[in-house]
Amino acid sequence: MNWLQDLLTNPNSIAHIVALYAFVISGGVLLGKIKVFGISLGVTFVLFVGILVGHFGFTGNPAILSFLQDFGLILFVFCIGLQVGPSFFSSFKEGGIRLNLLATGIVAFNIIVALIIYYALQGRIEVPMIVGILCGAVTNTPGLGAANEALQQLNYDGPEIAMGYACAYPLGVIGIILSMILIRYICRVDLDKESEAIQQAEEANPHLKPFRIQLRVENPALNGKTILQLQNFLARNLVCSRILQNGEVNIPTSKTVLHTGDEMNIVCAEDDAEAIEAFIGSKIEVDWEHQNTENKPMVSRRILVTQPSINGKTVGELHFSSMYGVNVTRVNRSGMDLFAARSLTLQVGDRVMVVGPQDAIERVANMLGNQLKRLDHPNIVTIFVGILCGILFGSIPIAFPGIPTPVKLGLAGGPLIIAILIGRFGYKVRLVTYTTMSANLMLREVGLVLFLASVGIKAGENFVQTVVEGDGLLYVGMGFLITLLPLMIIGLIARLYYKINYYTLIGLIAGSTTDPPALAYSNQVSGNDAPAVGYSTVYPLVMFLRILTAQLFILFMA
Repeated sequence: MNWLQDLLTNPNSIAHIVALYAFVISGGVLLGKIKVFGISLGVTFVLFVGILVGHFGFTGNPAILSFLQDFGLILFVFCIGLQVGPSFFSSFKEGGIRLNLLATGIVAFNIIVALIIYYALQGRIEVPMIVGILCGAVTNTPGLGAANEALQQLNYDGPEIAMGYACAYPLGVIGIILSMILIRYICRVDLDKESEAIQQAEEANPHLKPFRIQLRVENPALNGKTILQLQNFLARNLVCSRILQNGEVNIPTSKTVLHTGDEMNIVCAEDDAEAIEAFIGSKIEVDWEHQNTENKPMVSRRILVTQPSINGKTVGELHFSSMYGVNVTRVNRSGMDLFAARSLTLQVGDRVMVVGPQDAIERVANMLGNQLKRLDHPNIVTIFVGILCGILFGSIPIAFPGIPTPVKLGLAGGPLIIAILIGRFGYKVRLVTYTTMSANLMLREVGLVLFLASVGIKAGENFVQTVVEGDGLLYVGMGFLITLLPLMIIGLIARLYYKINYYTLIGLIAGSTTDPPALAYSNQVSGNDAPAVGYSTVYPLVMFLRILTAQLFILFMA
């Protein structure tokens, strides 16, 4: 039975380390699915299983554990950056500034409460452990990774800060949901009225989404004018996908001349439809499929952009109408229809709605790619080029007055910033950033569980002595205060002063703590999309701030 003993106890055996990680990760994921009062800890349970096996002496080679921990962190953080990159800058537009300022206030108050507790205890708990408790209280694992990486820069050899994280995390999840409930009762929120307000706001503010309208040209001022002149008169974007002139259906171009009585099929932004109708003429109903199209039957088709050379080009640059004789009416990106304005930048993964003759559409399909198999393969080059640039960027020392050690963004901050920039601007340097959601999620979850398992195994050896026999209950209480107080203060300000809708507010609270269980609870309570919108609006900035502030807290205070 020597082989079994070697498998279970030899820390230098690759088989031992792989088996150890497989056990910790599979056990943690399975236990994380258990729900108590509808709340589960999810994949974070991997940390607790890692602590358990570490406590009983099942460890691995420290160098290998550190490598897997750092590699998992880089993979996890980089995939998060790719995910949030496209919406990072747009989250500050269209009312998102106020929500992001409130979320930033929550991040700042979390740090302030942690500092107050630290000074009130007169140094009883060291700064690194305070940061671990802070990360657990706001349920932010990337922040824990960033703090660990910053401690490595300072050659820290104290207790693992994952102990504080593990103590604060469970009540952190409960505290976030408790704050939502308390705000609801303190402010006497009527959920029916909040739902009605959300519905009215959606009706009063239509999104800039494609809208199809069929019109007859009745304005005599348009007689003899081209479609390009029509667009200039209106000063609004529109696409005429088909036009019926003299009993024949054609695909118009910008030079097509209009005549009174022409019938047009127009795609425009929803909030422009009324003005366009008032200028051109009355609505009509036309069965385009049964019009006289004997010479060139017209079809409409969605074409998938898979050709890397198209990535980053605008609709206008591709000259669909003049070169191919077709019109692009809308573009579907990540499940959302976008109006095909000439300035819209196409990206790999977009689905383009094209209207025109069958043979012309086939030529456009060949030009755009339209090969689904290409999207099944993640763009490994982009991922690892980005990781390389992120590590280089994170290794640049930045000197601050009063800090003896230069500050580095490190293995967490560097890849995160580069991933955000690649996700948003990668097409400008011809980097294909498209990755299927399942591929991104797989890479992200693999990185996360590797990181959590490594941290748990390393922390497990001294966990009981440091936490259970030491200040474990104090860590729990501190974490609960760090969670609850900022959420209550900012939440009440948002509700009572800024009059933010309750459903948007609970999405904001879940997003400001980057906590999926809280978002799941919010969606269950609401029954509409408002919490998800609030969550996604603040999530990119908050994730960036949580990672950066965890590092800066360590470097400035320790």
